[in-house]
Amino acid sequence: MAPPDESALPAPDGSTGLDPQDWDSFRSLAHRVVDDLVDHLAGRRDEPVWRAMPDDVRRSFDGPLPRTPAGADVAYAEVAERVIPYSMGNDHPRFWGWYMGAGHPVGSLADLVASVINPNLGGADHSPVLVEQQVVRWCAEAAGYPTTASGLLVGGASEANMVGLAVARSHRLGPALREHGLPDGRRFAVYGSTEVHSCHRKSCELLGLGASALRQVPVDDDFRLDLGALRSAIDADRAAGIEPLAVVASAGTVNTGAVDDLEAVADLCEREGLWFHVDGAIGGFLGLSSHAATVRGLERADSLALDLHKWMQAPIDVGLVLVREEPAHRATFSVVPTYLAHAPRGISAGEVWFTEYGLALSRGFRALRVWMGFRAYGADAFAAVIDRTTAQARRLAGLVDAHPELQRLAPVGCDIVCLRYTAPGLDDAALDAVNHEAVIRVQESGIAVVTDTVLRGVVAVRVAIANHRTRDDDLDLFLEAFVRHGRDVVAETAQVTTSPGAAPTAGGTATAPS
Repeated sequence: MAPPDESALPAPDGSTGLDPQDWDSFRSLAHRVVDDLVDHLAGRRDEPVWRAMPDDVRRSFDGPLPRTPAGADVAYAEVAERVIPYSMGNDHPRFWGWYMGAGHPVGSLADLVASVINPNLGGADHSPVLVEQQVVRWCAEAAGYPTTASGLLVGGASEANMVGLAVARSHRLGPALREHGLPDGRRFAVYGSTEVHSCHRKSCELLGLGASALRQVPVDDDFRLDLGALRSAIDADRAAGIEPLAVVASAGTVNTGAVDDLEAVADLCEREGLWFHVDGAIGGFLGLSSHAATVRGLERADSLALDLHKWMQAPIDVGLVLVREEPAHRATFSVVPTYLAHAPRGISAGEVWFTEYGLALSRGFRALRVWMGFRAYGADAFAAVIDRTTAQARRLAGLVDAHPELQRLAPVGCDIVCLRYTAPGLDDAALDAVNHEAVIRVQESGIAVVTDTVLRGVVAVRVAIANHRTRDDDLDLFLEAFVRHGRDVVAETAQVTTSPGAAPTAGGTATAPS
């Protein structure tokens, strides 16, 4: 790496600002950064998905605040050496951990443009606001939701879900809520399945309803919300003087990708006078694909949470909340102080000020990465990704079903496969330990990243294929490695348990990262 160009450094005292003294030197660095990042993406498949961080790299982040300039070249060289090689790995074709997309190159260029012009998307009269408004309409159309809905881009679906429930609470309690807070002596309930995302508990806590307000209703054999149990829970709460407020239906649960019966939940909410909220973080865009019938009823939701950095592949982070009735959305958040007063002309004009629809006043230009993605690729390309990854999940499930050492633990929901390594003679607790250790070894090998969860009391290995770069042979490679590591852990377990005086264990020692 070349030494820093002193002529490109800002003045140490900042008296001339932070721009480079030599724009040509900075231009050369910028071109090198872009070239390096393109090479990174082009060659990513040939690298480990994830690397364990060496101790010296970890310790390098313990240093004090730098007070003097090192130069942009030096700063970038440290990023190239200490950050990029040890990132999460979700830009790799074999990353299927938790649930997130891989990003896409056009979105990365959009982020560069957005950070350079650096607009504040709180409001005012400038074109980036129109970009976000168009993205809101495009996403509503893609999801099959009314394009007249109010919408706000946020950091992710967790935030979008909280905004949706905040509107539900305000709509139910009216203007007095904002003035006086929750009424004394009244308790409310929000209903979701036992598979509902943990963000809904956080929402209930932060909205003053309390964690106990979230009623987690049992699921059926397919891990979908049990409608009979939901009706019983609502009736029991009303009998106890607790006021049902909203139902959260999942269009793709976090563990298995199961989609609740949205049409039936919509009917129930209509009969019972409840707010109908759909958590569509995972499957909210199925309406674009050949599987649109799976989410029939989503269009009837009072509010809908979506995630653009999952199946829609936008760079992290960007989520979207849609609210059917704009007045209810605006009434929940609108505060217009004198310093943000709107005007009929000048920069303070503008039809929509997003500050009135959420908490943030300063908002980044997230919309551009979505807008450029739709313009560059077309919505049908994202539909094709959804269809392909869904097919890959079903193919993987078939391989699991045919393998004598593997067990599938749930139906394939959206693009998530839950499986488990099995071996004769080991009880569930021992197999839990085997599967957990095998997952870690797969991660440490650099072959793939999958994660584990718990389904019906046992450890399940969760493969979430929300990755546009994944090929069928990537999944074959993972499955072979997982079975191999499972066999190794079982063999080590047998050795330990048959050693004289050894205490039984199902674990084993993890191999060193390759």
